[in-house]
Amino acid sequence: MKAIQFVRIGTVEQVEVDKPVIGAGEVLIKVTAAGVCQTDVHFQHATEQMIADHTTLGHEIVGDIVETAPDVTHLTVGEQVIVMPCFGCGVCVMCIAGKQNACRNTGGRLFPAPTPGVSVNGGMAEYVAVRASAVVPAAGLDPKLAAALTDAGLVPFHSINATKDILRPGSTAVVIGVGGLGQFAVEILRAVTGASIIAIDLKDSSLDAVRDKVAHTFRSDDPELVSKILDTTGGYGADVVLDFVGNDTTLALDGHIIAPYGAIRVPGLSDGTFAFETSQTQTSLPWGASITRPYSGTYQDLYDLVALARTGKLDVDITEYAFDDALTALDDLHAGRVVGRAVLVMP
Repeated sequence: MKAIQFVRIGTVEQVEVDKPVIGAGEVLIKVTAAGVCQTDVHFQHATEQMIADHTTLGHEIVGDIVETAPDVTHLTVGEQVIVMPCFGCGVCVMCIAGKQNACRNTGGRLFPAPTPGVSVNGGMAEYVAVRASAVVPAAGLDPKLAAALTDAGLVPFHSINATKDILRPGSTAVVIGVGGLGQFAVEILRAVTGASIIAIDLKDSSLDAVRDKVAHTFRSDDPELVSKILDTTGGYGADVVLDFVGNDTTLALDGHIIAPYGAIRVPGLSDGTFAFETSQTQTSLPWGASITRPYSGTYQDLYDLVALARTGKLDVDITEYAFDDALTALDDLHAGRVVGRAVLVMP
């Protein structure tokens, strides 16, 4: 079968590989669509080993079940399903608490639970074998949207859900980086909170995509950016900042615009460093504010997100590519030519 693989450092190619054979507790999925993420681009251009050679990429997966292991009784052939992107054990203290994205048995202190397309073979292929416990029913959803839910949607949903106690009507949420994840963040904030939304991005095309959905849009290179954001909040700062970039500049911005006892969530992975200061006169972070580095989301988050998607309230830009154009999709994403999420569609 065809697959898009990380072959070696500096090389991602379309290759021919054997069709997966499922084991106990697994299902075989015929992939219908697979999202393309900046994570895949990072692997493609990394100069050091980040994942094993010959790993099939793709952690955003939707498809139809074509085979189940004999011990899998809760799923049936023909169901459209999506795949939870981190595989918890289901029995450790974190999984039992509903925090499968921090599983103690399959992950560790500094590395997450197994993820398709990262630590195991992913969904940029005609077929993928996955744990039945990681499968979430997604009947009726457009496959292109369904694929993107598993990361581009799940990551912001998890952060927004974790801060919903302070996202009351009249609160302010800032979204930094309005690409695939940022567009989902705007839609989710609109659907489940009463917050006033501010969108920030370097590209006018990205801001144009959400301009009529948010209270304010600002370019990230605006020299008056901090004062303009603070002015919209009466000088007090934003209640929640969702930073989908995570570089030195945006991390400094996060601290300068967050309100006292506000929450900064940084899913962005752009190698940034945040300066945490403790002096009485410091200006990097107000009293009570928190900054968190969230990972993915939980099973409950993904089930809830699927339910939200079924309401039709998640209107995001999706750029469709044929599977054979996967390398073009990666190049376009790397060059900043994709507005929203890129998704590969199988023939």
